[in-house]
Amino acid sequence: MINQEEELKRTIGVMGLSANIMNVIIGAGIFALPAIVASSMGSSSIFAYIFCGVLMALIMLCFAEASSKVTQTGGVYSYIETAFGPYAGFLAGIFTVTGTLLADAAVSNALINVLGSANPVFQIAWMRILCLTIVFGGLAFINVIGVKQGIGLVKINTVAKLIPLLLLIIFGWEAVAIENLTIESFPDIQQLGKTSLILFFAFQGCESGIVVSGEVINPKRTIPKAIFISISAIVVLYMLIQTVAQGVLGNQLPQFTATPLAATANFIFGPIGFVILTIGAAISMFGFLSGDILNNPRTLYALGRDRVIPIKAIAKIHPSFATPYIAIIIYALLGFTFAATGSFESLVVIASSSILIVYLGVVLAVIKLRYTRETKPDEFTIPGGLTIPILSISIIVYFLSNLTRNEIIGTLIAIGVLSVIYFLIRFSNKK
Repeated sequence: MINQEEELKRTIGVMGLSANIMNVIIGAGIFALPAIVASSMGSSSIFAYIFCGVLMALIMLCFAEASSKVTQTGGVYSYIETAFGPYAGFLAGIFTVTGTLLADAAVSNALINVLGSANPVFQIAWMRILCLTIVFGGLAFINVIGVKQGIGLVKINTVAKLIPLLLLIIFGWEAVAIENLTIESFPDIQQLGKTSLILFFAFQGCESGIVVSGEVINPKRTIPKAIFISISAIVVLYMLIQTVAQGVLGNQLPQFTATPLAATANFIFGPIGFVILTIGAAISMFGFLSGDILNNPRTLYALGRDRVIPIKAIAKIHPSFATPYIAIIIYALLGFTFAATGSFESLVVIASSSILIVYLGVVLAVIKLRYTRETKPDEFTIPGGLTIPILSISIIVYFLSNLTRNEIIGTLIAIGVLSVIYFLIRFSNKK
């Protein structure tokens, strides 16, 4: 395992990793989010962003400590596997890969729908399949030929998706009406909690962004810095976007559930603004996919590297490009299959709760690693003892308590099926 890991090249720095995390988190959701939040809390929506930002910061502090202690490729899988062994690692790895594959399938279809709204030719079945082939095949090729090329594309996509959002914020201030931002009443804790649960899914993605830890320069320092930079920037960006959209459209904002930012841009810039933000949404979706196909095959690679999945080829490193090329190709093929067939819809319920379970596993891993491994001087440790990990556990349990009965049953069934598969693999390996 050590020799394989040494074959990977450490070329990703603080800014590259920060861009990678921001690219994954800032997906298509932000282009619809303001209307959803405004419909629930109106002009007091800003408090939901602050509340959710603080909650996510606590959880991300746990990620920062875990990433400082476990620096090999694999992200959350590696943290949980190191702390609790191969069974827990197997569940975490499969849940992570499944959730991200479903998200990729959904976003790629949304991308084709955006293109279809601009030109009906993209609504034709064969053209849709061709576009999906180009997206997944092209991104797989770029990431196979080198992580530097993959992270370079991520940097470009991150800048490209931020430009229309920043233009909206900068030029939108002149059109903001103060009366639209007047807070008549403060939200109660229950309303704040429900809205923050929605926002939680808009902030998730950091776990995917740090999967490339085995290719990060000085990961014990780089990863915590990148997490702090990216999460802080995203909280500020989201708050500014919500303020401008609310300030420009006022009570009309909840009516634009599909394209609130495009509607805001239409008010500020005219029809050209609507076009720019629509293109921005497409770029954001493509950027999300480029980041996921850079990051998430590394989890598959780690599962093969540790023989959790008994397919040796998954852990192969390309002799020339030094990338886990088999894992990248398999991940892209699975993503294409889910997207092309649409069969992922029945698993969306499980995917929505799987990430919460993975987050819980990371926080528990931090506590376990503190007491079972000696802390090195250059490792990042969360100040305040167990205060922040315990608060993080409480937050995650609170979010899980808001899942529906069907979501809970679906998640338990998934865990049961995966457990049977794991022990069958173990039994087969022993024989």
